[in-house]
Amino acid sequence: MTKIIQQDQWNDPRVVGSIQSSLAPIWVSRVLVEFKQDPKLALKFFKWAKTRVGFRHTTESYCILVHILFYARMYFHANNILKELVLSSWVLPGSDVFEILWTTRNVCVPGFGVFDALFSVLVELGMLEAAGQCFLRMTKFRVLPKARSCNAFLHRLSKAGEGDLSRDFFRDMVGAGIAPTVFTYNIMIGHVCKEGDMLTARSLFEQMKKMGLTPDIVTYNTLIDGYGKIGLLDESVCLFEEMKFMGCEPDVITYNALINSFCKFKGMPRAFEFFREMKDKDLKPNVISYSTLIDALCKEGMMQMAIKFFVDMTRVGLLPNEFTYSSLIDANCKAGNLGEAFMLADEMLQEHVDLNIVTFTTLLDGLCEEGMMNEAEELFRAMGKAGVTPNLQAYTALIHGHIKVRSMDKAMELFNEMREKDIKPDILLWGTIVWGLCSESKLEECKVIMTEMKESGIGANPVIYTTLMDAYFKAGNHTEAINLLEEMRDLGTEVTVVTFCALIDGLCKRGLVQEAIYFFGRMPDHDLQPNVAVYTALIDGLCKNNCIGDAKKLFDEMQDKNMIPDKIAYTAMIDGNLKHGNFQEALNMRNKMMEMGIELDLYAYTSLVWGLSQCGQVQQARKFLAEMIGKGIIPDETLCTRLLRKHYELGNIDEAIELQNELVEKGLIHGNSNPAVPNIQIRDDLDFSNFRT
Repeated sequence: MTKIIQQDQWNDPRVVGSIQSSLAPIWVSRVLVEFKQDPKLALKFFKWAKTRVGFRHTTESYCILVHILFYARMYFHANNILKELVLSSWVLPGSDVFEILWTTRNVCVPGFGVFDALFSVLVELGMLEAAGQCFLRMTKFRVLPKARSCNAFLHRLSKAGEGDLSRDFFRDMVGAGIAPTVFTYNIMIGHVCKEGDMLTARSLFEQMKKMGLTPDIVTYNTLIDGYGKIGLLDESVCLFEEMKFMGCEPDVITYNALINSFCKFKGMPRAFEFFREMKDKDLKPNVISYSTLIDALCKEGMMQMAIKFFVDMTRVGLLPNEFTYSSLIDANCKAGNLGEAFMLADEMLQEHVDLNIVTFTTLLDGLCEEGMMNEAEELFRAMGKAGVTPNLQAYTALIHGHIKVRSMDKAMELFNEMREKDIKPDILLWGTIVWGLCSESKLEECKVIMTEMKESGIGANPVIYTTLMDAYFKAGNHTEAINLLEEMRDLGTEVTVVTFCALIDGLCKRGLVQEAIYFFGRMPDHDLQPNVAVYTALIDGLCKNNCIGDAKKLFDEMQDKNMIPDKIAYTAMIDGNLKHGNFQEALNMRNKMMEMGIELDLYAYTSLVWGLSQCGQVQQARKFLAEMIGKGIIPDETLCTRLLRKHYELGNIDEAIELQNELVEKGLIHGNSNPAVPNIQIRDDLDFSNFRT
């Protein structure tokens, strides 16, 4: 038969008949062995047999041919046959490729490189688990793969995010006696740097040098970038200096890593130094270099400088990418410059840079922040038409926008649509929905949402609980609000200072000052100490509920703890003292505010003018009224008429008429036909201290 085939008599009945017999697999393997000195004919015969109807090669015939081709150094064909075998081995009889390859190894002079080829093929095909098993069998039979093949496997494991497997394989590889190369270490260092494990990265770096391997530019760049990303900038700079000392010249990637790190961690002056140094060394900054600086400048609100770099970038012939444009668009949206943002988006399209999901979401968020919901809806639809599928962030922006304009029904419609598309809400979106429902006092719907959130495996965070607590207080249900604190404790949810601030403030606004004092005292039980906001909430509550003495003690206690009272705390004390007729104490508080450099606002001035009027100190009240008007703070008409009426009540007719004319002239009150008999209607029960939100 071999003679017939050598004579190209492929259609000879004896050959055709044999290929159709039940013994065909056996004699095909024997013929292949006969052709081991003529590998090209063996390959030709193998391919011919495969085309015959009803015939299928066995794993053995594949393995025999692989040995023949590999021995003849026909590596390309050998690899192709191995790939074909591996991909079809699940339907072939006797499909344990490694085992059959091992049992047929003596077809030619044993050459163990064929096993390395099998290992490489498995890696190339992405069959990582099979490649791992193959490696273990190779070590058992002492037919070790080459370091190059091991590196390829390590690289694949790293890209697949298989951190533990990467580390195990590296250990097994070294343990088997396969000497790692610089490339091996670069892969491992790169992987652990991505995980933020810089201790292991440094250990591998030192181990590499001890083995006599010289780190290359990839090694240094990876470590510099790794340290920079977690904010260890000094370590990055030390490695930068070391690489130069070792004669390893930094490249654009090196400088980009440093620029990015310093921009990320508020070291922009140093980032610009590296940018200039790069250009001084005749290294041309690339799109990443410029885009990183533009993004950092945008985040700092330095738009003019960002635009300058954008122009410079195009001037040197670099085309901005979607990241560059998105940074500028985002900055313009945050600054409320939607016109500029959409002009940049148009420019992107003209430059054939497609708008991606980030760009669309940024524009969508900008429109929603400005309350332009019709335009936002139109853009949302345009996103789909452009082939960009809305993601969680896009839905969150649109839902948040609808909630802001009090279109809760539409927000819930989008929320349900998103979940129907199997886009799972995150804690931020759940919190946004709770906030929206709370703002419309839909507390029963809130309970439903809280239940659904828990069922989805997401527990409410302190922000959500605090939002709900505040809503219960506003609805007049302080019992449910207090119960939330206990629920947080029972579920192990962190209770924050902000939570206690909302609780104490809510109780004070309901007039439940003693309960507020009780919970103020419980804060240390949660390992929390009151801050200025908590002290202020309780001081304000005490002042409003006629407990000025207790408020004064808290105010002094806060200062003893080196906490600086804020404008709200001072205003509360001014208002409380004036209600008790302590106008001199109120004025002292005002003077302390001025000494601290705290400017009085509408609420502080209103408390002073109103309170001093009530105390009969109309001259002082008028002085503060003039002062606030002079600062451009417009008083309420009710406040003006209160002071004016007090002048009349005290019999200061001339001063009253003078003040009335001034206020009418400034448009602060309406004119009166008979100024001697004031026609002023005001309510005596107004409490301006409640103006504080």
